[in-house]
Amino acid sequence: MKRIFYNARVYTGEEQLQQAFLIEDDVIAAVGSDEEILALRDAETAAEDMQGRFICPGFNDSHMHLMGFGESLDLAQLAPHTDSLQGMIAYLKDYVKEHPVRENQWLFGRGWNQDYFTDVKRMPDRYDLDQISTDYPILLTRACGHACVVNSRALEIMGVTAETPVPEGGSIGVEKGQPDGRFYDNAMILLDPFMPVPDKETLKDMIRLACKKLNSYGITSVQSDDYGTAASFEMANEAYKELEQSGELTVRVYEQANFSDVKTLGRFIAEGHVTGEGTDMFRIGPLKMVADGSLGSRTAYLSCPYHDAPETQGLQMFTASEMNEMISYANAHGMQAAVHAIGDACLDMVLDAVEKALKEHPRDDHRHGIVHCQISRPDQLKRIHDLKMHVYAQSVFLDYDNHIVESRVGKEMAGSSYSWKTLMDMGVSVSNGSDCPVELPDVMRGIECAVTRTSLDGTGPYLPGQAFTVKEALDSFTIRSAEASFEEGRKGKLQPGYLADFTVLSRNPFETDVKALHEIKAEETWLGGKQVY
Repeated sequence: MKRIFYNARVYTGEEQLQQAFLIEDDVIAAVGSDEEILALRDAETAAEDMQGRFICPGFNDSHMHLMGFGESLDLAQLAPHTDSLQGMIAYLKDYVKEHPVRENQWLFGRGWNQDYFTDVKRMPDRYDLDQISTDYPILLTRACGHACVVNSRALEIMGVTAETPVPEGGSIGVEKGQPDGRFYDNAMILLDPFMPVPDKETLKDMIRLACKKLNSYGITSVQSDDYGTAASFEMANEAYKELEQSGELTVRVYEQANFSDVKTLGRFIAEGHVTGEGTDMFRIGPLKMVADGSLGSRTAYLSCPYHDAPETQGLQMFTASEMNEMISYANAHGMQAAVHAIGDACLDMVLDAVEKALKEHPRDDHRHGIVHCQISRPDQLKRIHDLKMHVYAQSVFLDYDNHIVESRVGKEMAGSSYSWKTLMDMGVSVSNGSDCPVELPDVMRGIECAVTRTSLDGTGPYLPGQAFTVKEALDSFTIRSAEASFEEGRKGKLQPGYLADFTVLSRNPFETDVKALHEIKAEETWLGGKQVY
């Protein structure tokens, strides 16, 4: 089937906008002026007048949790109710009236952020949640996903006491010698035995729900960390492949395969799952590791104490030897690696591990990457370049982090952090994403934060010299994300031979005030020449 889109403003990936393009089957066949493209029309070619609207390559969120996003959409949504602790509690009291908690079930919510509370300056604890109920267990996860809080009933069910051993790489909150209901990073595994495990059909429902929302933001591809949501990597893969076969998968997925031990990684690889295996719709990506926590929860692993909490430097989720072993194994077996690193001490560990792995088994085009790459020093930026690594940035994090970065790490360290423009100027490929459900997968909010370095509430700008141009920001969600998955010859541009994945926006971002970029909406989303939104 052939289809022409004309009378448009088409961003192909080049500075000069085009007017029209021709799709044949699921790829772009030609791009040019209205006259050139309409001249290719025959009796079987449909043609659509786009009435001057702006069209760009489909957005590619290069780090998120698609299944986790779908799962979160069925929880109590705390983000809109996190302006005060008591306001959040009041919302949850109303929520359970409409969504009663049945026997042997838990109340789940996600999205709180204590830095937004106006009535208290602390995280919620068990006693706050006890105001909602002590009859059933409650689990509320922080927006970042690196901390959570439970009520007294949940602690009772879990059997957690002051004597409970703390898992390595985690922390349990204690007040007056008793657990206060707060769990951080690896300590959250203590909750796992009590959590419902979704079956394959439930996973497929999560994927369907998430894909629908992602398409509404103009997203056609994601690079997603999902295995922690499923009972097994086999079940997660089957869910995606079955939806692909039924034609229900409307987002292309590059799976960031999250493992924490070499034995499971070895079994995964032995079964034939290596980077690049799969189809245009579902493909295995890198080994994914989560090596530290978050800045907001003060669990990101720093090289010096937190400026506003000198009793801690954060948490490291792996020892250096464990990280070295994992990355060396992946590298030696042809797998890409992508490691979550927010603190600079964690970043040192990742860079050391990648350098060691490449000395043992040199690879010219490995594209090992750093997910987040937030707190950094100038010497580390140079090492990232020298090691030819990829960086998965989340510009939208600036919306919140602008408020806290200097207080968390001090002025000097803040002065060299979130330096994605410096990396880009050095020649490092820097893609963009949302880490959804940490943030909504709202690409235009991310683009605005990248361009302005200012929060949507006006806080900032933070390090304005690190601002992207509008073109660089668009590219970070398109061609740069395609580079993260070795697909820059297949997606990320609207040029002949590329997949016909594109987004129609309500305004031309090149002609929009930079502080209004977040107001631009996706009006249509097309995947492989088929409209999915």
